[in-house]
Amino acid sequence: MNHFTAYTPRPLEIIDSTLREGQQTSLLHDHQRYFFSREDKEEILRALILYGVKFVELFSPAVSARERADWAALRAVRDALITQKGYTFLLAHVRCHPHDVAAAIAAGADGLNVYIGTSAESRTFNHGHDLAGIVLRARALLEDVRRSHPQVVLRFSGEDAFRTSPADLFRVYDEIAPLVHRLGLPDTVGVATPASVAARVTALRTRYPVLELEGHFHNDRGLALVNALEAVKNGVRFCNTTVCGVGERSGITSLTSLLFNLHADRDYDRLEGYQLRGSYPINVLVADKLRMLVPSTEPVSLTNRTHTAGVHQSAVLRGAASYEAHPLDNFGVSESGILLGPLSGWNIIHYFLKEIRYFQLDEDTARQIARVFKERVYGIQPDESPEELLTAIAEREFGLVHAQLPPAASPIVQRLDSPLPGQVRRIASAKPPAERANVAAVLQAFDSQSNG
Repeated sequence: MNHFTAYTPRPLEIIDSTLREGQQTSLLHDHQRYFFSREDKEEILRALILYGVKFVELFSPAVSARERADWAALRAVRDALITQKGYTFLLAHVRCHPHDVAAAIAAGADGLNVYIGTSAESRTFNHGHDLAGIVLRARALLEDVRRSHPQVVLRFSGEDAFRTSPADLFRVYDEIAPLVHRLGLPDTVGVATPASVAARVTALRTRYPVLELEGHFHNDRGLALVNALEAVKNGVRFCNTTVCGVGERSGITSLTSLLFNLHADRDYDRLEGYQLRGSYPINVLVADKLRMLVPSTEPVSLTNRTHTAGVHQSAVLRGAASYEAHPLDNFGVSESGILLGPLSGWNIIHYFLKEIRYFQLDEDTARQIARVFKERVYGIQPDESPEELLTAIAEREFGLVHAQLPPAASPIVQRLDSPLPGQVRRIASAKPPAERANVAAVLQAFDSQSNG
C-alpha cells in the first residue's frame, strides 16, 4: 500500500527533525552524551506521534551501524501506534549519493530527503561539482528511485539555498522538479530574513505551482521562527522543526514556538491535528534528554509564566492577565511561578507569609519584614533559599506565629514541581525546579481527551 498517495496533507505539515537535526546539537556534548540512546529516540518518536506529527526525519542509515540498527526499532514504535494515530512517515535525510539512498530504502524509509549544496561556497568547499554536475548526478539518482521504488516520497533540496542565486537554483530545480514531490528551501547557514523568505517562496511557487515546498530555517541570526512564519504565510505547507529548536550551531525553528505563534495569530486551520496541550510536556521531555531546563527563550515554558519583579508579582496576584497575555494553559503550561528574591515587594512577602506559611501578620508588619529581607537577601549563601531566609526573619526576629487551621483545610502546595489536583498559583524560592514529566502518559491523556 502506498500510504503517501492515500494521505491528504493538512494545511501545515511539520517535518520534525529532532532525531536528526536535533541530534547535531552541541548541547549533547556539554554532558558527554554525544548522541541520543535508542531508548531516547523511541520515547521522543512516540511523543511526536502522539503530539500529531505525521512526518519525522531521521539520519541516513549510512551514517553508522548504530543509526542503521535504530531504524528497525523506530519503525516498530511507529507501527505500534498506527491503529491509534494513523500512519507516520519516517524520512531519511540522505546525500545525493547512491549508497545513502540504497541504505535508506533497505532500512524501510518512507521517503528520502535528498540534498546537495548549490551555493558557490558548497560547490567549492563541500563536494566540488559545478551546477551541470549537480544536475547530472541528481537526475540519474532520482530517476532510478522513481523507476525502482515508485512508492518512496521524494524531496530534493539545494543545500544553502539562500546563498544560491535564484538563477542557479532554478537551473537545478527545473531539471529536478518533474521527479519529486517537494522542493526544499533550506536556509542552511541562517542568512535569510523575512523579506528574502517571502521573495524566494513567491518565486518558487510561481515557477513550480504544482509542487509543495518545504522550509528549513536555521537560527544563526535569531530569525528561524519569524522566517518559518513568513514562509508558512506565503504558502509553504511543509516546515522543518525540532523540539526546543535544538540543532546544529544555534538550532532551527522550534516545533512548539511555531504552533504557539500560529495560534496567537489565530491561524487555527494550520493547527489541525496537533495536540497543543502536549506542547510543554514534549519540551520538558527533550530538555531532560539534554539535561537542561526548557530554554528561557522558548514561549511554551514555565519561565514564560514566572515573575520576579515586585511590581509584576503584586499585579499578577490581583489578576494574572496583567502580565500573562497568552493562553499557555492551551499548551500544557497550567501553572505560574512567583519567585522570592531581592526584587520582591512587600505585597508578595505579605501574601507568602500569610497565605502560604499561615503566619498571622498585618500589612505594616509585612512592610517592616520586607525591608529587613531586602537587606539580608544579598548575603544569602548557596545552600540557602530566599524562602528559608524570609521564614527565619518572620519567626525569629518578628516573633510571628502560625494561624490555627481548621482540620478540614486543604493542603497548600508550595513546590513548583509537586503534583496538583488542579491549577494552583504557587510561590517558590529563586532556586529553579527540576522540570520532569512522564511525557508519554501526559500526551496519551491529552490525546484520549481530544478523541473522547
